[in-house]
Amino acid sequence: MRAGRHLRLALHLLQGVLTIALVYPFTARVTHQALRRRWSLRMLRVLGIELDARGEAVVPGCMLVANHVSWVDIFVINALAPAAFVSKAEVRGWPVIGWLAARNDTIFLRRGSRGHARIINGETAALLDAGCNVAIFPEGTTTDGSQLLHFHAALLQPAIACGHAVQTLALQYRTPDDHFSAAPAYIGEMSLGACIANIVAAPRTIARVTLAAPIATAGGCDRRTLAARAHAEIAGVLGLAPATASTTTPPA
Repeated sequence: MRAGRHLRLALHLLQGVLTIALVYPFTARVTHQALRRRWSLRMLRVLGIELDARGEAVVPGCMLVANHVSWVDIFVINALAPAAFVSKAEVRGWPVIGWLAARNDTIFLRRGSRGHARIINGETAALLDAGCNVAIFPEGTTTDGSQLLHFHAALLQPAIACGHAVQTLALQYRTPDDHFSAAPAYIGEMSLGACIANIVAAPRTIARVTLAAPIATAGGCDRRTLAARAHAEIAGVLGLAPATASTTTPPA
């Protein structure tokens, strides 16, 4: 099973590269988004991951705010509703995946640069104004999914500045019998290859996405208050009270 999944994954990545190289230059963004969603759904199937979407529908032109567990999160969200992502600049250098990300509306953020942050905010606002969804992971790093870190409120500022709603997505990875799974977690010094091996080794994983109703920002609001509300919504779904979100005890 593992060898078969590795082979199918390699072939699927090759299909993605060929689609971007040969199809994207001659098609519009709406076609790119449809292809991205279909390719992401197939990616999850190849990895043995089943999508379980709950709650509200994704509203176009929203900033999507999610907790961050794995590189797989990107494909889970794209399988639900194609989005542009704000990602750390290091991802651009990842083999194949970085190249794919760069050609799928990913916005690469250089940490610690205020000037670059202003450029990123402008790019994010332009995509939201164009009716695209932009997804952010305001924890700024990954966890194994058993905890929820502090949200960096500055990442939500573009939605406030251009008056677009924010919609939270709580991501959970579960076993078929509905227990916590750390198989997709990409944390610490773990290599991408080791993470892929953990995912492939799991017979089946459920990616549960719970969406809340959009939070309006038109008329302006305080970004720290907005970040706290988004954090509380996601923490509630994960079974973590915001005041004790640093716990390391896995949810049942």
